[in-house]
Amino acid sequence: MKKVLLFYNPKAGNAVFTMHLDLVISSFAKKDMLVVPVRIGGSLTVEKMMSDLDISGYHKIIVAGGDGTINRIVNAMIKNDVYVPLAIYPAGTANDLASYFHIPNVIEEMIAISLSENYTTMDVGVAGKKCFVNVLAIGMLVDISQKTDPNIKSTMGLAGYYLKGLSELPKVKASHLRITTDERVVDEKTSAVLIMNGRSAGGFKHLAPESAINDGLFDVIIFKEMLVPVMAPVLLSALTGQHISDNHVIYFKTSKLKIESMEGEILTDVDGERGTKLPFEVSMLRERLLVNTLEADMKQREW
Repeated sequence: MKKVLLFYNPKAGNAVFTMHLDLVISSFAKKDMLVVPVRIGGSLTVEKMMSDLDISGYHKIIVAGGDGTINRIVNAMIKNDVYVPLAIYPAGTANDLASYFHIPNVIEEMIAISLSENYTTMDVGVAGKKCFVNVLAIGMLVDISQKTDPNIKSTMGLAGYYLKGLSELPKVKASHLRITTDERVVDEKTSAVLIMNGRSAGGFKHLAPESAINDGLFDVIIFKEMLVPVMAPVLLSALTGQHISDNHVIYFKTSKLKIESMEGEILTDVDGERGTKLPFEVSMLRERLLVNTLEADMKQREW
């Protein structure tokens, strides 16, 4: 009997996934597969859990939660040198990675995808000591996210982010950063910087409309320093992906870069989790993950 390891965050999103736990287990049992559920939380870290398990005995890993939960699982997989396919059940406030792969929010459809053997390869970014699957953020968006009350995020979802964002705009301070790649050096006062592996973040579906998650390249989006009256329409244009051609935005693709703060400590964020302090280098683990998807990506390399 094949075994499947299920990591789930009982507090993610609206905390309803636990109601579906038996359905997941019974659905796999009908296919002669045993689901081993592991509850994320308490003093035992995901990294410790994974290091204590013999992952070689598992057919795949399922993670139920938002982007932050997925981030923790992926970091543990990479640190423990785990090469097992990954299935995603979007159950968090932010499910941008699941959205990229068009994974539905209906539990029966999630289960059907995770029972299949359809996979797509995915790159993983490395920022200092932490990995990210979707986005590395610096500046304004990090301040808003990390200053938003977790209770607001749970009860109001993405609306909580937007309301907080509107209230914080007048307080936004630019940060002087130096971003160095093989092709260019950007030395600018910036309102925000996004290093995108996926296409969306925080509910903005078109932040990196030209991004592909397995092309070996990051989409770098730098919002220059700007006054609030200018910033508001630029952010609005980000809803439709028009911002990347705005004069207040620098946009390019690269496979590696170095980011330095020119004026002290600056907060960073990886997939909604607190990131490493600057300075650090950002690099790519090419096609490091194999993700369960609705249809197989026929362009994938042997994994």
